[in-house]
Amino acid sequence: MKKIAIAAASLFVLAGVAACGESATDQAAEQQADAVEAQGEAQADQLEAQAAATPNEQQETALNQQADRVEEQADRRADQIEQHGGNADGGMTTGNTPTAH
Repeated sequence: MKKIAIAAASLFVLAGVAACGESATDQAAEQQADAVEAQGEAQADQLEAQAAATPNEQQETALNQQADRVEEQADRRADQIEQHGGNADGGMTTGNTPTAH
């Protein structure tokens, strides 16, 4: 649990440094994305702890796979949030706006 708190705090510090020159929309999207990632990580950690505690190998594997899926979904959702934040200002202040194809 301490690792999660330290990682979340580190993300917020890094986000603050990276936020220089970003619009308020970008900053809000970044914070929301960080929160989504932290929540996904916390849920995945709980599932992994359950997996480690079970003597049943099949259940352990299933819980670890579920943890991976939770984390991947949280990462995808965070990316979508950041992308939307970058697009909200027309892409003028962020490098995450997609190029036109």
